[in-house]
Amino acid sequence: MTQPIDDARGCSLALLAWALEPARRGWPVFPLRPGQKRPAGHAERLCPGTGRCADGHRKPEQRATTDPDLITAAWSQHPYNIGIATGPAGLLVVDLDMPKPEEHEGAPGGAESLLALCERAGQTLPATYQVRTPSGGHHLYFTAPAGVRLGNTAGRLGRHIDTRGWGGYVVAPGSTTDQGTYTVTEESPVAPLPAWLAELLVERAKPEPRTVMTPVRDGTKAARTALERECAVIRAAGDHARNSTLHKSACKVARFVAWGNISRATVEEAIQAAGESTGLPAAECTTTIRSAMDWILTHATPREAA
Repeated sequence: MTQPIDDARGCSLALLAWALEPARRGWPVFPLRPGQKRPAGHAERLCPGTGRCADGHRKPEQRATTDPDLITAAWSQHPYNIGIATGPAGLLVVDLDMPKPEEHEGAPGGAESLLALCERAGQTLPATYQVRTPSGGHHLYFTAPAGVRLGNTAGRLGRHIDTRGWGGYVVAPGSTTDQGTYTVTEESPVAPLPAWLAELLVERAKPEPRTVMTPVRDGTKAARTALERECAVIRAAGDHARNSTLHKSACKVARFVAWGNISRATVEEAIQAAGESTGLPAAECTTTIRSAMDWILTHATPREAA
């Protein structure tokens, strides 16, 4: 059944009001497909090279605007969802996702990972503008530090923690998917990104890969074999899967620590070296490995039942 014209127009006007709100704050917005999180308009591979793209394809970040006339013209026609171009908006948004359905029961989500990160760093986060996503996650808005161009990250701060800066966007409140509506849950002014958190997000030059693996000096043959295998898996991980691979591999070898087959220090030293060889920051490797170790050592199945 098609949506009645009056209902569709009412939806468009409601979304128009939501689109004008971030623009009022100085945050450039652009249309997302109605009911979706994907940008509206053509993909780069289908760019006609005409109109606004006459001088080259304009990506969503480049098309985003705070001009109320342009926003009104777009959202008066269609019930677009709303994307906020975080880089031009001067924002760094921390995206806390929920655990995936296929993950084991009790697996930490982004909120738990961020809390653990704060505890390890001995730091707290200030109150700031916050949006709840339809899936149950949260977007924490911060103003990006001056003089630093922070991009997007996936898992760098911890499991199920992504960040959006230059080259990225977030779905604005008022937008709706089949799971529900993006809702403002904290109206606090947007706080500056804490310096300690910004330090963890600054891109570092990727070190030369290490060709010599830290030798394993203790443990059973099975434990040593598992450790060597998982270190090889970590070193071979692609850029977008480095942190998640590090976590999975650490969990696999942590079983042998729980069973008393190899020392925790030996495992952490070897996996730390493998993680750093991929270009991950040392602090991020340490955080991820400790998180995996602590979880497995608390919940590991006894050897005879495994």
